[in-house]
Amino acid sequence: MLATKSRPVSMRDASLVMARPHFPAWLMVGLLVLVTVLAYEPAWHAGFIWDDDEYVTNNPLLTAPDGLQRIWFSLDSPSQYFPLTYTVFRIQHALWGLMPAGYHWVNILLHAMNALLVWRLLQRLSVPGARLAAAIFALHPVQVESVAWVTELKSVLSLFFILLTLLAWLEFIEKPSKPAWRWYLLALACHALALAAKTTACTLPAALLLILWLKHKAINWPRLAQMAPFLAMGVGMGLLTIWWERYHQGTQGNVFVLNLLERLLVASHALWFYLGKLMWPANLTFSYPRWNINCADPLAYGWTVAGMGLGAVIYLLRQFVGRGLEVAMLFYAAMLSPLLGFIMLYTFLYTFVADHYQYAACIGPIALTAAGVIKAFEKWGKGKPVLKPVFCGALLLALGVLTWRQSRMYADTETLWQATIERNPASWMAHNNLANALVQKGRLDEGIMHFQGALAIRPVYAEAHYNLGIALFRKGQVDEAIIQFQSALTIRPAYPEAHYNLGYALYKYGQTDEAIRQYQEAIRLKPGDAEAHNNFGLALFSKGQTGEAISQYQEAIRLKPDDAEAHNNLGLALFGSGQTDEAISQYQAAIRFQPDDAEAHYNLGIALFRKGQADEAISHFNTATRLKPDYAEAHNNLGTTLLQTGRVDEAINQFQKALAIQPHLVLAQNNLAHIAWVLATSPDPPIRNGAKAVELAELTDRLSSRKRPVMAGTLAAAYAETGRFPEAITTAQRALRLANSQTNAALVAALEAQLKLYQAGFPFRDTGASR
Repeated sequence: MLATKSRPVSMRDASLVMARPHFPAWLMVGLLVLVTVLAYEPAWHAGFIWDDDEYVTNNPLLTAPDGLQRIWFSLDSPSQYFPLTYTVFRIQHALWGLMPAGYHWVNILLHAMNALLVWRLLQRLSVPGARLAAAIFALHPVQVESVAWVTELKSVLSLFFILLTLLAWLEFIEKPSKPAWRWYLLALACHALALAAKTTACTLPAALLLILWLKHKAINWPRLAQMAPFLAMGVGMGLLTIWWERYHQGTQGNVFVLNLLERLLVASHALWFYLGKLMWPANLTFSYPRWNINCADPLAYGWTVAGMGLGAVIYLLRQFVGRGLEVAMLFYAAMLSPLLGFIMLYTFLYTFVADHYQYAACIGPIALTAAGVIKAFEKWGKGKPVLKPVFCGALLLALGVLTWRQSRMYADTETLWQATIERNPASWMAHNNLANALVQKGRLDEGIMHFQGALAIRPVYAEAHYNLGIALFRKGQVDEAIIQFQSALTIRPAYPEAHYNLGYALYKYGQTDEAIRQYQEAIRLKPGDAEAHNNFGLALFSKGQTGEAISQYQEAIRLKPDDAEAHNNLGLALFGSGQTDEAISQYQAAIRFQPDDAEAHYNLGIALFRKGQADEAISHFNTATRLKPDYAEAHNNLGTTLLQTGRVDEAINQFQKALAIQPHLVLAQNNLAHIAWVLATSPDPPIRNGAKAVELAELTDRLSSRKRPVMAGTLAAAYAETGRFPEAITTAQRALRLANSQTNAALVAALEAQLKLYQAGFPFRDTGASR
């Protein structure tokens, strides 16, 4: 932000006009937007990456009916308090769901708008090279992390309102008449929106003060009073964020405990690190190595001493270059100050620096550089008019190409973490996250290898233990998974996801009581976890605590109304408690949200069958078997319903399909045996079909391993119906032996009577047998 010191700048000064008379301003604006969009071409079709799941894809606040209220007035946000950012995500989710392209285009276009606002702001501040600075800001590869990462909407959105605040403030201080107060109110509103997008805008009052100083405006008590509301909002949001980070994000523990001197060393190193990446953007990566801070090492103070030296040089140069140099560097330091290490952030667990931290701050050094380039050409480039556009064009082309290449790193999660590991092999976080991406693609062995790699670098890494547990569980290694979840909780007891998954593993292992305790702890730590409420309900339902289970399912649905599984589970609980109509409503909701849920169709079919709505039940059983052809229970219940409506042949077909899938399905065996009995023993000749009865009875007798007396008795009756009395007698005698071994007196008496008929050469007729 380098200001001129002499005469007012004329419209002929190239640094102050948007374009020359023969180069329309609208064309320059369009060109800047176009090259920005083209530089980010790889991000057009990129996917979601790290943290995008918490912010977007798995964020219930974007879909819950009360989500907007909870975004602004609850602690349910998955990260810090960024209500405006989550509100914009909610709007986007309503517009294009989970299609990542829409989210990326919003970030890219907002970034282009920010570049235009930087251009306008620097122009209003009479900074030479405003147009060049805006183009450098738009095309610098250090910005890629903020633009190509969906989650960083918070940075581009916050800067948009920061720049509007600064422009409105400029209008206010330069037009001190009464109507100009509308600019003050606009600046105040934009500051509030910037804070609501990302709390780092809390340093904006420093920028307002710097503008006053740069413009040679009096900084007196009335002016300080005007700045007080900005300061109050910034301090308030800053304190809220510090509390949120410490007590809601878990920024606690030895790794976050740094004394003041250590924090100063981190901050001074970070300032130089960011300047270095701006001046020479090589080896940019998503996660840089975390520095070791050693106050006993004299070399550790090198960055601090160099920073003090640079400050002294800047102070001495002010008499030659004016206040612009100081303002640019103070703006840079002020906008970075919340992220330098004086305030602990959870991400400092991995690294002290990140490219997106300097998204707003970099405007200062970029403006200074652009002004220096323009001034240099004005002084030494006279007589060579082509030199400046060639140099600037080459610079911007190089930056644009670097941005395009860097954007490719953000194509998808696997690409991002592989590139990060290549540039920072010791990044345990990158190994863990790459492993997660591999596991999600079903490459469990590769994922487990990278989880183990992360733990080899950092053994006390709770997330890696937790994620390794999930991978092992998916491989069926439940014992090993439980050990990993317990290890994660040993390191980080307040880990709701680990409690939840430990509960899930224990439940699958049959340890329901302990699973319930883990679910309760998970919900205590994270009340807004709909999945935890749903699975807690399952555990309670399995214990016969139906009322409590219903309450948990209802809470899961309140938190996540489109949770088809929770609707289905609630339907099961209601059906089990005799509330059939309510159960039908829940099954229908489950199908509405997940039409291809075979289980929900099956359960709805059962409920409709109980209500006597056989045709509708048949329709849903058919759908269930179509969606899941190996669904033996659905085939059996479809057969039962068809049998009730008199469609015997179709029913037989369904029972046979059920038994082909699950030969030991007793219900299907019983149903086929019943049909065989009717076909063999009905007193009504048109109903009887001895050959078919023998076929079905032989099947059920064989599938029951010839150990069920009822099946043997049915087969004996079928043999008798076809005149095969020797076989009927032998089979009936076997049925008698089985019945006697089970001490079933009633069945023994019935079989003895039937055996006498077969021995006399007569088939058995059951006057109670019917279709």
